[in-house]
Amino acid sequence: MPEMRFVIAWPDGRKECCYSPSLVIRDFFTEGQTYALTDFLDRSRNALTIASDRVEAKYGRPCALALGQLAHIEQAAAPFLTDTDATVRCEIFIL
Repeated sequence: MPEMRFVIAWPDGRKECCYSPSLVIRDFFTEGQTYALTDFLDRSRNALTIASDRVEAKYGRPCALALGQLAHIEQAAAPFLTDTDATVRCEIFIL
């Protein structure tokens, strides 16, 4: 199963490299695109859940790395949730 990484920029400008066990991320994000924080979280939940489900279908168990990445994204986003103008930028995909 092809895995990939994607670099994001948080509302405070901090950049982070994120992991997905599947290329499905490209169905939810576009390089160079900026997303409202809540939209970014929804897209992350959908994409990483699908990615984990694909691993489970192939190997018989969900992907702990994808679910862990999702938990980290949700935790990292928490301080920005009160800012209705907060955005996250998808910088680049790394295959």
